[in-house]
Amino acid sequence: MAAQNKFKYGLLALFISSVLTGCGLDGDDGEQGETGTQGPQGEQGEAGTDGADGTDASIGVSLDVVARAFLGNQTAAEIIQYHADTQTIYATNSAANSIAAITISADTLPTAAMSDPINNANLTVTQISLPTEVDGATLGSLTSIAVSGDLMAVAVPASDKTDNGYVLFYNGLDSAAPTYIDAVEVGALPDMVTFTPDGGKVLVANEGEPSSDYTVDPEGSVSVINILANGEPEESGTMVSFSAFNDMQDELIAQGMMFPNPSGRTIKGVAIATTVAQDLEPEYITTTNDTAYVSLQENNGLAVINLEDLSVEVLGLGTKSWAGLNIDIQEDSSVSFGQYDGLYGVYQPDTIANFSWKGATFLVTANEGDAREYFFSADDEATCLSDGGLSFDEDDGCLAYTDEVKVEDLTAQANSELAMLQTNAEADDLRVTSAMGDSDGNGEYDAAYAYGTRSFTIWDQNGLVVYDSGDDFERITASVHGAQFNNGDDENEGDSRSENKGPEPEALTVGVVGDRTYAFVGTERMGGIFVYDVTNPYDVQFAEYVINRDLTEGATADDVIGDLAPESLVFVSAEDSATGVPLLLVGNEVSGTVSVWQITQL
Repeated sequence: MAAQNKFKYGLLALFISSVLTGCGLDGDDGEQGETGTQGPQGEQGEAGTDGADGTDASIGVSLDVVARAFLGNQTAAEIIQYHADTQTIYATNSAANSIAAITISADTLPTAAMSDPINNANLTVTQISLPTEVDGATLGSLTSIAVSGDLMAVAVPASDKTDNGYVLFYNGLDSAAPTYIDAVEVGALPDMVTFTPDGGKVLVANEGEPSSDYTVDPEGSVSVINILANGEPEESGTMVSFSAFNDMQDELIAQGMMFPNPSGRTIKGVAIATTVAQDLEPEYITTTNDTAYVSLQENNGLAVINLEDLSVEVLGLGTKSWAGLNIDIQEDSSVSFGQYDGLYGVYQPDTIANFSWKGATFLVTANEGDAREYFFSADDEATCLSDGGLSFDEDDGCLAYTDEVKVEDLTAQANSELAMLQTNAEADDLRVTSAMGDSDGNGEYDAAYAYGTRSFTIWDQNGLVVYDSGDDFERITASVHGAQFNNGDDENEGDSRSENKGPEPEALTVGVVGDRTYAFVGTERMGGIFVYDVTNPYDVQFAEYVINRDLTEGATADDVIGDLAPESLVFVSAEDSATGVPLLLVGNEVSGTVSVWQITQL
């Protein structure tokens, strides 16, 4: 198995008029007569009516918050879904291990913008409690939900995340009465679940994260569960494994992937030897009826699964150079952009979506970035170090592994790009990965690779970049918010994320408004939402930026400061909206709120 890296012609009409005069065969032509008098002028006709105004060529949209719900606690509303037939939003609440149901019918959904959407909520929430045990196995808290027709799938890890988890199935959505019907065992740590567009299959991203001390590391995988003709799931699913790539790590690294792990070390007496299949951690899935595309975030890759024969390809996503683009990498309470040779971004996408153009599938990714960091319990520093910990912290515990370092911590290869980057110390505190830049393993780095690319990207089916938003997110938020840009998601402290992934794009969806296709991208830390017209992926246009947050300096998530950390976005078409107007639904995890934005095409 190989890894994949009219004209229209106008007719010119000529009207030729000839006046033939009589010709004498024998005599000469006579003298020309005098010119006759001019005839009377004709009457003037009525004035024509004005033509109709031309069609506005604008490709923009405007968004207004028309409704909002609070789920009862923070750290909720991580994942949301929409059931069109009953016009109901379903949202996860992991803290309460429940699902919130929010009706946005014509009777409950306003069409006018809320006068104070930061402080108020005008939607009613009901809760659906989940079981804590299935088939004798103790469950943890839910991570994801998906809806298709009368069916809802709920991803729930085991209480010990390294054990296999389950997908719980509910029907009765069409009657607004979800009822538990069955559970299907899947892989370790099911973190995202989705249906194929036709509702015939359920796909589950089993992240397979290691234990906190890294001594137990299950394989990452994707489960495929068929939905039967009676609308219920089959008793067991099929596990799609990545074990076929275990001997291909070097080839995948050459394609732009990375494998950060503590292989070669001993932790708590266990010699760590991580395989490719163990290291890959499926994060998010977007799918057609035939093909599933899976983001492998920490590894900077993409898996492509043929849903007919379940064959798999893995593509490396490579890196993006920050040379020639503006980026703020200093937390100095100001907008301090720079352009840096030797600094690269590793895409590491979280949410991934797809749309079609010219009959071809194009992928859209929110390039969040993510480091690995694992701590285990230890009584003191001596015990920590004897157990193989890298360092000890009284609050965090014993550090088993991390690939996150600062630029200043890297040893630069002589005369390298990194050596030049380190000369003026501007990049010293920027968080970067130690898993890239040292190709020969000698401990010396030739460049610095930061987490994520502070952008969204459109890719073609070959894994090639068609469009990237470049430095838009930071430049636009800096223009709008000034030094309050690059804020955190739980406290208002401007410029507090510049050294660590910046605005952190995470949530993403695609939808059609009128005859235009738009990508909506939510930034987890800043909290704003960017809208781009992607109708033609080769001619992308920025359309709008909105945010529902009070940025008063010093306020925290415990204060009422609006919607914090958009974790998931769902587009509702005009046809599926109770008001006949397209909507954008936003699940805001930190604030525990669901916001409903009404979309107007300009």
